[in-house]
Amino acid sequence: MHSPAVETLPWDRQFAADDGLYRAQIAYLVARSAFYRDKLTDSGFRDAARVGGLADIANLPMTEKDELRASRTADNPIGTHLASPMSEVVRIYSTSGTTGSPSYIPLSRSDLGNWIETSCRSYAASGVTKGQKIVSTYNAGPFVAGVTLDAFNALDLCQIPVGAGNTERLMAAVQLLKPEILALTPSYALHLAEWAETHGIDIANSSIKSILVAGEPGGGEPALRGRLQAAWGASVTEAMGIGDISVSLWGECEEQSGMHFSGRGFVHFELIDPETGAPVPLEDGAEGELVYTHLQHQAAPLLRFRSRDHVRLHIGRCACGRTAPRVRCIGRTDDMLIVRGVNIFPTALREVVNRFQPDVSGVISIRPNAKGVKQAPPLPVTVELAEGASATSDLAGQIKQLIRDVLLVTTEIELVPWNTLPRSDYKSKLVDWTRAAT
Repeated sequence: MHSPAVETLPWDRQFAADDGLYRAQIAYLVARSAFYRDKLTDSGFRDAARVGGLADIANLPMTEKDELRASRTADNPIGTHLASPMSEVVRIYSTSGTTGSPSYIPLSRSDLGNWIETSCRSYAASGVTKGQKIVSTYNAGPFVAGVTLDAFNALDLCQIPVGAGNTERLMAAVQLLKPEILALTPSYALHLAEWAETHGIDIANSSIKSILVAGEPGGGEPALRGRLQAAWGASVTEAMGIGDISVSLWGECEEQSGMHFSGRGFVHFELIDPETGAPVPLEDGAEGELVYTHLQHQAAPLLRFRSRDHVRLHIGRCACGRTAPRVRCIGRTDDMLIVRGVNIFPTALREVVNRFQPDVSGVISIRPNAKGVKQAPPLPVTVELAEGASATSDLAGQIKQLIRDVLLVTTEIELVPWNTLPRSDYKSKLVDWTRAAT
């Protein structure tokens, strides 16, 4: 455990510990963030005292990523939520900019230290120990995942940085350097397992004992996790974060019962109903969208920032001794489709299809007929068969029926041969819009 005093603090005491930090952060925002000073004033909070404490946080407006984008100008490319002088900024990350120009994420020295500490808690939970060798596919370029490499340094791991997109180099490192840990997305871990089998490489008896997956939902899906663990002969734990707030905010321990909140003292999280915005009580089994608020951030603090990550919450002490709530990510609310009034996450559909292993490969593609969130049934789903498997007369019907029974959605199942659907060396795309009519 990286920070025992923090990670074992009874959760019912965390709220009280965070309240003072939150009040100080609000005062900081009002004094130094033009974005939040205007936003709070427009909502009736003319000064920090009127905002109150954490018990009143649901009264405040939420922050959307598009609002931050809209506040950027040529003279202020970061946005009006920048709350510290650029002379105090020691690192600036950026998003991929797939939906427009990239967003910039500045960090002060204190912010960077908090991010590293949070990531250390997250990855230490998986059981990594000083001196172990880790092959990392996280690129340390413009993206926030680069902080993860700082955390691996702080954990005294021996890093073998390979980056994404170089399977031959990665597998050579595994075979020759004998690392114990592999860090990558679940999609890439699956791709590597298939690649190794095709090339006659016995990864089940390799040196890899622990696989740390992050970057997309899936590492907690029982069927996918089981397949990865069987293929690699290694345990699989997952981590999750969000670039605007902090990388690796959640990290799974060796109990593999969900990702513990690792941002204690630095970030406050809430659950909301993604459709209404109403708060969802933090109770065992609760589901909702994660909303985050910085507690000790300097460069560009965020208040009630919508993550679009839809999770299921687990409350209670874990056998590992950590007391923070745990989550399993169900999917992204902005990836969700609605089929005749039923909400469906692509990852949930994949999880149902994966119950048909070993007849299927685990790779699917949802191919809507129309653009937009709302879809008319049946929802077209392409399911790839396993290598060497052939489509039996009733397999498509069985898959369709189980999806209907579990997810209450009618689908049209198309079975295709193995290796028909694309693989990814980073994040998989489960929805293919190329057939969709506007």
